[in-house]
Amino acid sequence: MITRNGRTAASYIVSDHVHVDRGSGYYIAKRVFDVVLVVLIVFTIALVIPLIALAIKLDSPGPVIFRQKRYRGRRVRAGDRWVWRVEPFTFYKFRTMTANARPDVHQDYMKAYIGGDVDTLSAMNTPGEGSYKLTNDRRVTRVGRVLRKLSIDELPQLWNVLVGDMSLVGPRPPLPYEVEVYQQRHLARMASPAGLTGWWQVNGRCETLFEEMIDLDLEYIRHSSIWLDLKIIARTMPAVLTGRGAG
Repeated sequence: MITRNGRTAASYIVSDHVHVDRGSGYYIAKRVFDVVLVVLIVFTIALVIPLIALAIKLDSPGPVIFRQKRYRGRRVRAGDRWVWRVEPFTFYKFRTMTANARPDVHQDYMKAYIGGDVDTLSAMNTPGEGSYKLTNDRRVTRVGRVLRKLSIDELPQLWNVLVGDMSLVGPRPPLPYEVEVYQQRHLARMASPAGLTGWWQVNGRCETLFEEMIDLDLEYIRHSSIWLDLKIIARTMPAVLTGRGAG
């Protein structure tokens, strides 16, 4: 269990460090927008999902879906005000690694990324990639590399959006060992629904350092609107197709 100053991660209150609340109307509209668009997307890609599942199964033994504990911000009422509380949830992806792959490599990488240790990041990357994404990772399968390059591995998160764990647009939900080393400024990026895509993804993605990612997430929170969400969704597909910052 993650603790900070004697508290569990689920008790973090982060809204006071952002000073932005769009009002319940915005979050209701955002939720309706998410559900309608997810339903349309699922109907569009329904025939592709079985083919992806088959490719994963044929490539390596193990489950098709990878489940992982992540943290999200949830807007809750506390007395006479709304606050954001950090809570755990189950996060879904198509499996891109060998079954039961140990998390040590990624944990060391994220520690270096959050700490700005560029030398360690460079040593763990493929030379010439120009990305801060972990690329030289032997745990990733052949099919997994293709899924990651095209961001197809993220499609199961549409279920996370549909059930309300996430939104289509917002800061990416961090892992427990990331939250464990967050400073208070970093926690402020969770004063928003977690997203499948976001302002960071369309403005550099894994080409940015951690503090730059934080700045982009906080910029999104300060200026969040349905119009901005539409703009980000429109810019996400070109970013995916060009593989910008992907790994």
